[in-house]
Amino acid sequence: MENVTTVNEFFLLGLTSVQELQPFFFVIFLIIYLINLIGNGTILLIIILEPRLHSPMYFFLGNLSCLDICYSSVTLPKVLINLLSTRKAISFLGCIAQLHFFHFLGSTEAILLAVMAFDRFVAICYPLRYMVIMNFQICLLLASVAWFISFFYALMHSVMTARLNFCHSQNVNHFFCDVKPLLELACNDTLLNQWLISIVTGSISMGAFFLTLLSYFYIIGFLLFKHQSCSVLHKALSTCASHFMVVCLFYGPVGFTYIRPASSSSMAQDRMVAIIYSAVTPVLNPLIYTLRNKEVMLALKKIYMKKFVFKDFQKHH
Repeated sequence: MENVTTVNEFFLLGLTSVQELQPFFFVIFLIIYLINLIGNGTILLIIILEPRLHSPMYFFLGNLSCLDICYSSVTLPKVLINLLSTRKAISFLGCIAQLHFFHFLGSTEAILLAVMAFDRFVAICYPLRYMVIMNFQICLLLASVAWFISFFYALMHSVMTARLNFCHSQNVNHFFCDVKPLLELACNDTLLNQWLISIVTGSISMGAFFLTLLSYFYIIGFLLFKHQSCSVLHKALSTCASHFMVVCLFYGPVGFTYIRPASSSSMAQDRMVAIIYSAVTPVLNPLIYTLRNKEVMLALKKIYMKKFVFKDFQKHH
């Protein structure tokens, strides 16, 4: 197939054109990225090392932490490099790869959040059959389906975008390569691409969101009609509260960016919203889960206590 692309590289306009603000943004995004790596890396390590956390809920939480590390790593390292560089270039293949992995990991997170809601639904509504229904094979299958569907969804976007003829400009009005800012640079008819963003992206994200909400509504209804106890309802909802906070933080900005129609006037807003779901949300996930989860906190204390005792033993021997 003939390559109709007329450019070998793009230039990312970034977060701001004001040179004086770039060192400030560099420090902020470096801190955010390091907190993300340390926070999510710690959760992943705790889940692997602590046998008590080898359960379906923490298997999916480990997947989410791994996702958040990868998700931020798709965009933030390049953002940090560009904030220190005068030539903010990215190769054509690098741009398409960034677009692919951003949508791949983002879609996986959307589906995974729905799977985690289903896990809570089974745990609360069918507690005696929980370990039978959510056995290791089912958990592995659900996680694999999330990754598999998302990979081919992202491949659709990357292939359709790569086939376009980019001749209007090489300047991408964003801090990373995404579909909407790239479509603004295309000479071809991008109506099909726009439909794919609205229909396919909307279907996956909103479908996963409604399944998540359905799980929570069923949990609340089940507890109200079966138990009719405020203490039981409060205890069950407290276990779901952290997950629901993550869901709101993720779906709000994603819905704002991808479901509404694209326009050049909205790109400034899209850049600001993109900061939330590409940088801020992955940082908040470990904080929300660890601060609201007693088992994770106990496991963290246990690991640190072991480390402290071991160091103390080495010092005296």
